[in-house]
Amino acid sequence: MNSLDWAVLIGYFGVMVAIGVWSHRRVADVADFFTAGGRMPWWLSGISHHMSGYSAVMFTGYAGIAYQYGVTSYVTWSFPIAVGIAIGARLFAGRLNRLRSRLGVASPLEYLKSRYDLRTQQALAWSGVLLKIVDVGAKWAAIATLLSVFTGISLDHGILVTGVVTGIYCTVGGLWADALTELGQFVIQLLAGGAMLVAVLGELGGASRLWTLWDRLPDGHTRPTAGPYTLAFLLAYLFIKTFEYSGGMWNQAQRYMATRNAREARRSALLSAALWLVWPAVLFFPMWAAPLLVTPGRPDASDAYALLTERLLPHGLLGLVVVGFFSHTMAMCSSDANAIAAVFTRDIAPAVSARARAWSRRAGLVAARLSTVCFLALSMAVATQVDSPAFKDIITVVIKWVAGLVGPVSIPFLLGLVPAFRRSGPTAALVSWAAGLGAFWLTNYGLAGVQLQVQIVAPVATSLVLFALLGLVRPEPSDARDALLARIDGDGEEDGTTRQAAVPSGS
Repeated sequence: MNSLDWAVLIGYFGVMVAIGVWSHRRVADVADFFTAGGRMPWWLSGISHHMSGYSAVMFTGYAGIAYQYGVTSYVTWSFPIAVGIAIGARLFAGRLNRLRSRLGVASPLEYLKSRYDLRTQQALAWSGVLLKIVDVGAKWAAIATLLSVFTGISLDHGILVTGVVTGIYCTVGGLWADALTELGQFVIQLLAGGAMLVAVLGELGGASRLWTLWDRLPDGHTRPTAGPYTLAFLLAYLFIKTFEYSGGMWNQAQRYMATRNAREARRSALLSAALWLVWPAVLFFPMWAAPLLVTPGRPDASDAYALLTERLLPHGLLGLVVVGFFSHTMAMCSSDANAIAAVFTRDIAPAVSARARAWSRRAGLVAARLSTVCFLALSMAVATQVDSPAFKDIITVVIKWVAGLVGPVSIPFLLGLVPAFRRSGPTAALVSWAAGLGAFWLTNYGLAGVQLQVQIVAPVATSLVLFALLGLVRPEPSDARDALLARIDGDGEEDGTTRQAAVPSGS
């Protein structure tokens, strides 16, 4: 990188901070901070949902998979995400919106206290927060890895720079700042991804190489499944991502809650699904072609895309692509920070502190911002340990830890919205959660030689089966629970733009 590239990068950071400051004027209370007051347009929600779903891990860990195995990186990653979001558009998006528009909650988990009980709410909240600290730590490590390739600065300094800039705009502006910066980041990624595609095609001999390239690639590069990423892995990943990207990891749930009504939430989900179906294929093409152009220095080929960018792009465009790397990571990390702050402020703090239950409007907003800063700091600390023996590497954290642990957290949360599971009460929720965590430990650390697809699907499958089964053999009927589900599932569409006071978490 030269001075022009640095100017592009620094200018990008400046714009992100400016958006955060501008968004500050739209944030009057926790409802604005966490759900944009229910006033977010569906198209902005959809783009934000899409951008908050992936990070620089795509340009490191998944770039390595694309380099080694070819098109399976798309078939077993972004394609099942697109399908899963489309499924979730029908099952969950509208119901998640009604949590805000009909129940007046500001955190995705606030409804769990009424749906189950306080113990269940706290179990899901604490475990989900801890999982997200590890998940976001992997994202910081991924962007710092790229930054070290381009600039030579240490991983720790790269983590610090990106974390501080993200912390400024998402702490000041809340969900509005997240969504607006994600819109800008989406435009940047369109330009950067397009520039990279053109550069690679030019190096290979022109646009016709889109059709004639494939027989020049290493053997097996065009197989839809390859290596450890088998058909069983694909089906397992589809199963998991349907829950994760439909709101199970909370930040996506916030995007649906922020729209005006359930209909717009569904439109938001379908837009995100369409983007997941098309855009990653454009981004992946240079990674598929990379074996013809560069030789990576890392054993997992996670530096292949960065090396390709350095070789092919002129200064200025190189800076734009680096900005694109940052944009994805900052989008995901800021949205996760906002979601975790919502859960801590609205669900955890009121359960452990009488003072938190009596927070004023201003005090609640201050607590939201402080908890955002604390989450970012903890995840940045974890990022420095991603390559330690406990985590192994970036892609291990993302595929095994996140995919494996999302089920125990998301199954009681999302299926608790669906009337078909009305008989599953607190016992089913807690048992499915605990057993899912146990299955994760057993398949990853208790047993040797367990296949990757088994490691990632066992926890969510265990949680799902037990949640449904206990609802049948040990039902916990409740008139109050039925009434709650009726409100979430009702057919009438309200405008959803009228501000409602958030239901106090401690009440």
